[in-house]
Amino acid sequence: MEDRLLRAFVAVADHGTYGAAARALAVTQPALTKQIQALEARVGGTLLRRGRQGAEPTALGRALLPDARDAVERLDAFALRARRLSAGGAGTLAVGFGLSTIDIAPRTVAEFRRRRPGIRVALDDLSSAVQFERLRRGELDAGFVRLPVDAGVPAVELGGDELVLAVPEGVDPEPGAEALISELGLVCLTRSGSPGFVGLTDRYLAAADLRPRILQRANDVQTVLALVAAGIGGALVSARAGAIAPGLRLIPVDHPAARWRIGLAWQPREPSPALAAFVEAAKDVAERSKPR
Repeated sequence: MEDRLLRAFVAVADHGTYGAAARALAVTQPALTKQIQALEARVGGTLLRRGRQGAEPTALGRALLPDARDAVERLDAFALRARRLSAGGAGTLAVGFGLSTIDIAPRTVAEFRRRRPGIRVALDDLSSAVQFERLRRGELDAGFVRLPVDAGVPAVELGGDELVLAVPEGVDPEPGAEALISELGLVCLTRSGSPGFVGLTDRYLAAADLRPRILQRANDVQTVLALVAAGIGGALVSARAGAIAPGLRLIPVDHPAARWRIGLAWQPREPSPALAAFVEAAKDVAERSKPR
């Protein structure tokens, strides 16, 4: 059923006369009369009765008026939401992040919300491998990941990260990271929880020819850092993630295998206006974070 017919019916019922309703709808009175007649033909009954005092709904009209009003309001809400979505001003973005982007991800979301307050961002802590899989399946809109990305996944570089050795605050850093890794042993993440990061630390240890004692494993970096603070041992963590933990000393790991690049990847299809705006926000946050 055409929405203009429903709007005509609601307008006459609200304004009480065909003349006032026609002026409100910016149509001629004969055109409005034809619209009401067309609607009555569709419903199979008289909706409005004209009298000396104007027009008022019949019993059928009174019964159908709430539904007509609701339909018009829903159509208006649909049109408004469609315009906002098309302009990137409404909706939800599903975004992944991991250990290496634990600082830039929330800062990007904050910047994006400042620019597009009508869009909700749902953040999910995921490994880079899982993010790539969900991006391809269309379950994520974007993800903060370690580079390089999988083939066919668009991405922009946002900066770099590196391994550091987190140790209790009282540990002397003078021997250096490699000596302390061998001396203290390591608290590590589980491979099932962070397969990409564990693979990265394994490659560094192999490249540096280190075979440390593994003292304990935990599913998340917060638990790993808490165990280090308790004096259990040291831990190889992302410098960005380690920076959020108080009461620890972070010792640089000077090795090519301990450094990598990070970026923002997104679904391999034309980005929506909202997603394009999110990518721009991430690039701007990364640019402001560069050393001057």
